[in-house]
Amino acid sequence: MGMMDSIAATATSLSAAQFQQNYSLSLMKKAMNTQELAAQQMLQMLPQTPPLAEGTHIDVYA
Repeated sequence: MGMMDSIAATATSLSAAQFQQNYSLSLMKKAMNTQELAAQQMLQMLPQTPPLAEGTHIDVYA
């Protein structure tokens, strides 16, 4: 029975590792989604500047 116990323990360990990996990935995706929403909200709060009219820039490199 030693071999069967070893196989069962390995299978249980692999299952637990897979669960932990899936859980971590799920948390990371949730955090990324939260950050994306926060970034979108910050971008919406930026003031909208009208486009500059032609001829309002001075070319200092010419």
